[in-house]
Amino acid sequence: MMQRLSVEQIISNIENEQTFHAVSEDYSFTIKIDDYVHYVCGAVHNGNQFRKELWDNCIHTAYDRWYEEDPATKEMVQTHPIVIAGCDSRFEYDLNREPERAIYEDAWGKQLWHQPLSNAEITKSLDKHYAFYRVVDALISKIESKFSVCVVYDMHSYNWQRWDREVPTWNLGTTNVDQKRFEEDIESWRGILENTPLPNGIKSTSKINNTFYGNGYFLKHITQKFSNTLVLATEIAKVYCDEINQVMYPEVVHAVESYLKTVLKTHADSFYTKHKS
Repeated sequence: MMQRLSVEQIISNIENEQTFHAVSEDYSFTIKIDDYVHYVCGAVHNGNQFRKELWDNCIHTAYDRWYEEDPATKEMVQTHPIVIAGCDSRFEYDLNREPERAIYEDAWGKQLWHQPLSNAEITKSLDKHYAFYRVVDALISKIESKFSVCVVYDMHSYNWQRWDREVPTWNLGTTNVDQKRFEEDIESWRGILENTPLPNGIKSTSKINNTFYGNGYFLKHITQKFSNTLVLATEIAKVYCDEINQVMYPEVVHAVESYLKTVLKTHADSFYTKHKS
């Protein structure tokens, strides 16, 4: 059963190793912990909520926002024991940017607001950003203290049709992690993703630092604070939807979820065996 909990209650549950499913009190993120294991799945751009007081001031349409969000990335990893995901649109505040840059003035070359946001509006958004990272810190701290190491699967998607060259189905961004220490883990994850069986004749390819480089704040924040946690910034091209016409392909999402259900855990177990102290 999912509960609505304050950040303090969520952190208390984590510190006491309680299992629970929760949405934050302000409905800005969800977290579920079915078991305390050595790996975490995150989907910071999964959400599309956009609070009503900002609607009239926003130049971007709901379609514009959807196009740049990462729909269904939480669904792809929802079977795993620990999943944390954003509920709000990155256009309100971006969990994958540091607080100073989390509120967009423009997005992908297009001005976002008719009028600049008030200080009160900005503070309301940044408070949610801050609360999310309080929970992230409590969670990774608990996992590292319990298992000595942790691996985080940081799930994203990207618009492949905007590129003017062939791009991979999967991209791993690794420039801000210890590529020497975790070289085998990165390469094995890349190889696993390359073998994703996709329906409808969709081919699966995977490359490292081909389209994105792992510069997101979620990865950087965890990597800088926790020396024994590897964050794998994992981007899937939006082959699971029609990114131009906003049509989801549920059978493709299901295929990814079904494949990751087993292979992600296998990879996490291998990581733990290799790196535990």
